Order: sequence, then C-alpha cells, then structure tokens
Amino acid sequence: MAERKASLPKKALKARERVKKKKPAFVRPESWRYAKFSESWRRPRGLDNKMRQKIKGWPPTVSAGYKGPKAARGLHPSGYKEVLVHNASEIAQIDPKTQAARIAHTVGMRKRAQIIAEAKKRKVYILNFKLTEEKTSEKEKATKPEEKPEAPEEKPTEEKKPVKKAEKPKKPRRKTKTEGGAEKQ
Repeated sequence: MAERKASLPKKALKARERVKKKKPAFVRPESWRYAKFSESWRRPRGLDNKMRQKIKGWPPTVSAGYKGPKAARGLHPSGYKEVLVHNASEIAQIDPKTQAARIAHTVGMRKRAQIIAEAKKRKVYILNFKLTEEKTSEKEKATKPEEKPEAPEEKPTEEKKPVKKAEKPKKPRRKTKTEGGAEKQ
C-alpha cells in the first residue's frame, strides 16, 4: 500500500502536465496592441471589455473551468506537499515521505541552521535550501590548487583599411521672406 501512495504524486504530476498542455496561453488584454503592456495576465475590468464579456474571437480569460487535477493541487514539482516552517520544532510534524519543508523568508541565519540540522536528522527534504556562494567558494579554494587561466589563442587577422564615403556637396539653404519683407535664412 505504501508503494501505491508513493506513485500517486507522480501520476498527479503527469496529469497536471497533460492538462497544462491543453490550456491556452492567457494573455493580458490589449497586450498585442501596445508594446508597453507585457503579456503577463491581468484581469479585464472595463465595462465594454470584449475579453471580460467572453465575446467570440477574443482570447480566452482565466476561469474555474481551467483548473488542474485535484490530486495535483498544492504539490511542488518535486512531488512533495509544501509545509511552511518557522522553527526547528515544526520539522517534527512533517511526514518525510509525502511532505517537504519550505523555510519561511523571515527566518534568520541562526534559526535556519537549526532547522536544516533538524531536517537532516529526520531526513526531511527542504525546498529552498542551498549553500551560499561564499561557503562553497571557500571550500573549493581549500581543496583545489590555484590554476592560471589559459589565454585564448590569437588568430592572425588581416588589417583592413577604413573605407571613406564620398561626401556630397551641401546644398545652400533656401531663403524665405518674412512679413516685413526682410529675408530670413
């Protein structure tokens, strides 16, 4: 029975992908007309808006009929259900087979380290965990000897002489008469 539950998220994710292929690309109203509008979806709100009225020939609007499969709702693309975690004690309530932790963005470095240690102990997957670049670069420097980058080989190139364009003689400006009869240039 445990095997059947483990394959359930995979089926749900595949079903979500199948349904997503059939969905239209929802575009912002008038985004095809004005360059200042991006194509990212915005709900049509105007009184006479043709997309809001769902008139034939206009792009489709987002509606409940385009929902994804119920089994796939709330699933992370990895197949786990996301659980928001604020401290290390909340890790104990997570089922590592079906759920994964997402550390809240307000958590500082000290609590984050405690949460990561607790998650490793309980074998809980953390969705937004990554080593910082500084720590990884220090480790790489300690393990690898410094290598000098090789200079790229220069190819012999032929020198090209700049081509001068023939200059056209300038035309004299036309003189126009003003109201007083004086010529203006």
